Order: sequence, then C-alpha cells, then structure tokens
Amino acid sequence: MQAVILAAGMGRRLGELTGDNTKCMLEVNGVKLIDRALESLAECNLSRIVMVVGYKRENVKRYLGDSYKGVDIVYVDNPIYDKTNNIYSLYLAKDYLVAEDTLLLESDLIYESAVVKRLVENDYPNLALVDKYESWMDGTVVQLSEDYKIRRFISKRDFKYSDIDTYYKTVNIYKFSKEFSTSHYVPFLEAYCQALGRNEYYEQVLKVITLLDDSPLKALPLDGERWYEIDDIQDLDIASGMFEKSEELRYKAMTSRYGGYWRYPHMLDFCYLVNPYFPPTQMLDEMKASFETLLREYPSGMRVNSLLAAKNFSVKQEYIVVGNGAAELIKALIERHTSKIGVIYPTFEEYPNRSVRDNIVSYIPSNADKHYSADDIIAFYDDKEIGTLLLINPDNPSGNYIPYGDLLRLIQWSAERGIRFIVDESFVDFVDVEGEFSLLHNELLGANSHLVVVKSISKSYGVPGLRLGVLASGDTTLIAELKKEVAIWNINSFGEFYMQIYEKYHKEYLAACKAFREERKLFFEELQQIPFLRVIPSQANYFMCELVGERFSSHDLAVQLLAKFNILIKDCSGKSAFDGGEYIRIAVRDRSDNHYLVESLKAL
Repeated sequence: MQAVILAAGMGRRLGELTGDNTKCMLEVNGVKLIDRALESLAECNLSRIVMVVGYKRENVKRYLGDSYKGVDIVYVDNPIYDKTNNIYSLYLAKDYLVAEDTLLLESDLIYESAVVKRLVENDYPNLALVDKYESWMDGTVVQLSEDYKIRRFISKRDFKYSDIDTYYKTVNIYKFSKEFSTSHYVPFLEAYCQALGRNEYYEQVLKVITLLDDSPLKALPLDGERWYEIDDIQDLDIASGMFEKSEELRYKAMTSRYGGYWRYPHMLDFCYLVNPYFPPTQMLDEMKASFETLLREYPSGMRVNSLLAAKNFSVKQEYIVVGNGAAELIKALIERHTSKIGVIYPTFEEYPNRSVRDNIVSYIPSNADKHYSADDIIAFYDDKEIGTLLLINPDNPSGNYIPYGDLLRLIQWSAERGIRFIVDESFVDFVDVEGEFSLLHNELLGANSHLVVVKSISKSYGVPGLRLGVLASGDTTLIAELKKEVAIWNINSFGEFYMQIYEKYHKEYLAACKAFREERKLFFEELQQIPFLRVIPSQANYFMCELVGERFSSHDLAVQLLAKFNILIKDCSGKSAFDGGEYIRIAVRDRSDNHYLVESLKAL
C-alpha cells in the first residue's frame, strides 16, 4: 500500500501564513502538518509516499527529501496549481493510483494517528472516512445507506439544515484498492477532466461513481477520533486547542477562549453556568420561525427594550436598563464609581476587575466553605469607609445565599450608612426556598434609591448566546445615565424578540427551575460519593468543591478531566481568597451529563 498526499494548493485563505510556504508546512503547536501526517503514515507499512506538489514545491522537496523513516518519497509536480483544483493534481498522479492500493489524503488536515489506523485496519478495500456532521464542518457532505454505502453526495444547493441528523462530512481521507482505481476511479477521473475541465474537486468523480448500482465504495464513520481541516486562521486557532500535545496547555487554551465551545461539540462544558431545562422546545421553534426576519431587521433602541424588560420583571420602565449581557452593565456601573467598594471574596471577578484595585475593601470569610451571613457583612464593614457594597446572592463560586429578610436588613443598614448597595441576583431563581427572593419590585426599588439590582438573563434562563442582562434601580438619574452610556443598539433583534415572547413561557420557566432544583439535589448526593471531593452546599446552579487528600490538586483534576473525558470544569485555585486551598466549581447540567461527570470522577 502507498499513500498519495495532495499538497499543491496555495492556501490563500490563510493569508501571510502561507505567503512563503505551502499549507502542508503550516505549524500547529510547533509541529508542521506534513510531519504529523508522515508520522501517522509511518505506522502503516507503506511502500512509498507520493507527494503532489505545486505552490512552493521546492520548499517541500528540500524539507522532506527522498524518504521518511525508510519509506521512499516521490514527487509529482502540478505546474499550473494556480489555475487548477485538486482534481487535476490527482489526475497527474493517476499512474500511481493504478499501480497498487492507495491511501489518499489532503495536506491541510490535522488528525490523531487513530484516524488513519482505523482506515488501514478495516478489511474493506474501498473506503471514505466520514464523521457525523457538526456545525463547524464545511465541504463535502454525504448521506449513507444502512450498509454504509454512500447513498448521495449533498451539494450546497441541496443542503438542508432540517436534515443534518442524516448527514456525514467526508474527512478527505480515502482508501482505494488497485482494482477500484483501475476499473472505476481513474477512468472516470480521466473522462471527467476531459469533459468538465481541471478546475473541479476529485470528490466529484466519487459522486458519479456512487450513482452506479454496483459502486464498490463504502463509508467508514469515525467514532470520536479527533481531526480538523485547516482552511483559515480561525481553523488554525481551533486546531491548536484540539491538538495541544501538553494536557496542561490544552486546558489553558480552552479556558482562555471564555466560551465558544459549540465549536467543540464532543466537549462537555461544566465551567460556564446556564439553566439546562430552559428554554422549552416550543419557544425555540417560535424563535426559529422568525429567524430570517430577525436577521434582516434592525432591533429597537433602548426605550423599547427597556419597556420589554420592565414588562417581564414587573418594574417601571424608568427603573430598568437592558445590557448586552450583564457584563456590559457591570462595566458601565462599576467604572463610574470612584469611591471605596466593599467586595466579598471569592467572587465573580468581572466586578473587581472593573474597579480600581486600591479602591477595593476585601472581606474574606474565614471558614472553609466561604459562607457568610448578613450579620458577618455588617460586622466587617460597619467601621470601614466604603461608598459601595457589592453582594452576589447566591454567591459565585461559593453558592452562599442570604435570605430575603436579611437582605432587607442589609438594604436598611446600607441606606443608613449612605452606601450604594449592588446586589447581583443572577442565580436567585435557583434557590430552594419558599416565598420572596427577588429584589426586583417597584416599591422596594422606589423606596431605596441607593439599591442597584443586576440580573444576568443568560445564566438562569439558559440563553447565554443572546447576551442579555438587566440592571434596575429606583435611582432614575443613574438609570438614565447608563442608558446613554451604552450603544443605541446594544442588543440584537434575537435578544429583543426573546424578551417579547418570554411572558408566554413563564410557567414553563418556573417548571424548569423546579426540575433544576430536583436535579441539583440528586447531583449533590452523587458528588458526595467521590472520596477526594468535599462538596459545599449551594443555592445556585453550581457546586464549589474542595479537594481533600493529596491525590489531586484542583488544577491537576481539571486538566485530567479534559484530557481523559473531554470535560471542562473551573479550577478556582487562581481566584482571590482561597489562600492556597484547592477548590473547583462544577456547573449543574442535565441528568445524563451530570451522571457522566460523576462516573468520570469515579474512574479517576
């Protein structure tokens, strides 16, 4: 068996990264794509490697030479690489295809060795590697029959997102027998090039062959093996995270993205915090039905959007401002405060990060759970000169909760002291208590103009991609100023439409929060079975856990979960106030995901 690698293209979409070299010489985490490919092929007992080169071909030849680990390398030149596509590059190598069995690969792929190994070890002689279609994939898509024959190639014109559950993406790695190349592929390749020209893709020939009743080509689906196709700089960035050799550096690369994990569909995100039971399917369908209109139309300005928020939270329009996520409002609010601000640590770092460090007066609970009461806060800050006090309730990451009655005492105490009191209640809908728990009330806000309430809609309502948050206060001057500070169109039409239709689904939201509380209780009981975790009770949609014993540090555990089980958790050791303690934060997801995490922890 031989390998044919197509490496003639220019890689224009990679810009200056391929200005002086061909795409196969691109480095991912310090290793060239061609080196990765040859390393995986070296395990396949090949007779030779055929490189079809064009753009910057001398660089490739000089770098690789005539052999790799004892396997001969031969070169086929495509002198008109800039006027043709890969069908012509493969056409130039047709004499090699009919000489022996062939592995056909494109040079802009990165993959683990198991990908090629899976193809080589399968006994069937003519195979196209495919993978279940995911949102990040681009290029040739196929549908398969029950016996894994390629039933249909899906053109861009015929692609239907309603059918994506039936689609597979070609990995652009194939195995052809000598007989298949002689009887089918090369004759069709020659005819296709002569009839339709050289500026096509070689998979067009496969498309024709699969229309035959006796097509000998089948698909071989991958089963979780990693691969990626690198066409542009974003692909390069994603591939760098996926194929970071160092487990620790891979964890660092993932956490530094701060989201966008939909690009990694096989990774479970226990780091970022959302409601796993909302929105309901019907609400999603309603938004999908209006997708085109929302995409093509401008959203309303702040006046209308604050009216929608006021309706949903039953407060006056002049009391509330809508943000592009709570983060936008936090930035605008905190950066206008020049006085000392009381911050209870550990906390959501976005607040102190927006303040001047010298202005922060820190309170760190001395107990291992990092829990505290209203009396603790009053006792600590009663003799401190602060102009603002921040309280996240329930707190992040500890899950500490101060009941409503005690909040009212803090509101009164801060009013008497002339302190601006900021309460972030982004997680309050998850609390397991009866009666009142939100501060979003006209009477309360109107009677306490020093009170500011922040709420992230992303976290409790399960729509982080919409980037919605609100800030409310009876200080109408503050609200008016904040409305002027943010952009005139600070949220998009999808966020506006969500706020417009939410009221119809309020009962479903309450049911989702109830289902969540039941799942949190079960998850808490399961996590307590893990011998190296001390699980701290929480009223939020996450648990802070202390690592006990010497088996793992928090960082080691986070790295190993990602490396071995593709699970991302929050390592809290870098947060302020832990003083060398080993803590992690684990989000509460649905039953299936939570069970998988528990089983993974048990396996460790």
